[in-house]
Amino acid sequence: MTGLGMVTPAGIGAAATWDGLLAGAPTAATDPVLAGLHQDFCCRVPGFDAHALLGRRLAWRLDRGTHLALVAAREAVADAGLDPADWPAPRVAVVMGVGTCSFEHYEREFARAADGRPETVSPFALPRSIPNMVPGEIGLDLGAQGPNLAVSTACASGTTALGVARDLLRSGSCDIVLAGGAESVCHRIPAICFGQMGALSGRRDDPAHASRPFDRGRDGFVLGEGAAVLVLERADHARARGARALAHLAGYGASCDAHHVTSPHPDGRGLAQAVHGALAAAGLRPEDVDHVNAHGTSTPYNDEAEARALHAVFPRTPPVTALKSVLGHSIGGAGAIEAAATVLALRHQVVPPTANLDDPDPALDLDIVAKVPRPLRMRAALSTSSGFGGQNAAVVLTAEV
Repeated sequence: MTGLGMVTPAGIGAAATWDGLLAGAPTAATDPVLAGLHQDFCCRVPGFDAHALLGRRLAWRLDRGTHLALVAAREAVADAGLDPADWPAPRVAVVMGVGTCSFEHYEREFARAADGRPETVSPFALPRSIPNMVPGEIGLDLGAQGPNLAVSTACASGTTALGVARDLLRSGSCDIVLAGGAESVCHRIPAICFGQMGALSGRRDDPAHASRPFDRGRDGFVLGEGAAVLVLERADHARARGARALAHLAGYGASCDAHHVTSPHPDGRGLAQAVHGALAAAGLRPEDVDHVNAHGTSTPYNDEAEARALHAVFPRTPPVTALKSVLGHSIGGAGAIEAAATVLALRHQVVPPTANLDDPDPALDLDIVAKVPRPLRMRAALSTSSGFGGQNAAVVLTAEV
């Protein structure tokens, strides 16, 4: 990994996001866009001006999730010291995790069709909302002409994208991959749908403290948005151009629970399988892992299943953090954001804290970093993700290359 870019509710840019994560201050707040809904609050990127960052024409044509992706991709490429004007474009791939179609304009567009006015539906309604256009727009923006893929494994999408990128590099299909995830679900349609499923927190009177992973009082997740893009290269390619290495993507594992449409296997069977696969690919033992960046959605069943998965893998679980407590849940963007934060944790040798852990659930029995950052000597760290359909993905990152 030679570059990274981030746009999250904690800040625009990797440095701002890292500072926000270290502060451990939740970003959830009431949002007028969601007025009148079961969950009328979310974690939105503050001060994000797409017109200023991308230009009015591009901002108008694209939905917010793609706005976030483009800004993160540009930062990642600059951070890696790459210049799209002279890179080998056919050897540069893009792989982005996107959990859903963009629902930003669906309510308005569908209303026009339902009212018998199909001629007023925007011709951009389809191309700006289908998942593959997130990597497609990055390719257009930066001139990356290699394999261009959208990966959709629900809330595991961002992590799965990193694994697919690793496989592309190992196969020799490309020399550079821009990989990550991006999504915004701070809109009415996803809020209605997740609310009808009972997946969202109902703490309307106290949004900032609604997302509380691994806490006894957790009652659901908080809608969020964000993007993270990482530049991946083979070690020999990075060395040949004199690039700085931020971390090494040492291992990747994936699995399917094959258990239920939306609920995880209660014992975390599939997630444990994915973690074992990532460790095997990295050539590491469980005791070699110094830190876990957990999926930690703050839903009762997911957190319990994840804790059981970790106990099934680790004789003694390493220090755990759950960043959705600060950032909310950005679905397809979440895994990539958490992996990027894990890279920064390895770089700085500090674990950012879990917010809102006021009453740790004793049944979970985890060493959770809470309230304040924890300095920690780390060589290897694990980042996990799970999603609807029983999708699981895990990456092992190391500080040494």
